Amino acid sequence: MKTILFLLAVFLLLAPARNMFFHRKCSNLKGRCAESCQKNEELIALCQRALKCCLILQPCSNSDN
Repeated sequence: MKTILFLLAVFLLLAPARNMFFHRKCSNLKGRCAESCQKNEELIALCQRALKCCLILQPCSNSDN
């Protein structure tokens, strides 16, 4: 029983760190966390609490060589 309580306490203490990891990862990719991505965005990662990290699609550049 003590082991279960210890593991529960550890997981509860690590939850904010895990959430910040996902948020920081999305920020580093220059995305935003949202419930769903818009038409001009693509899903690039996951955020905390089942949110999606969305990034605006960059148009392809036409290079005439």
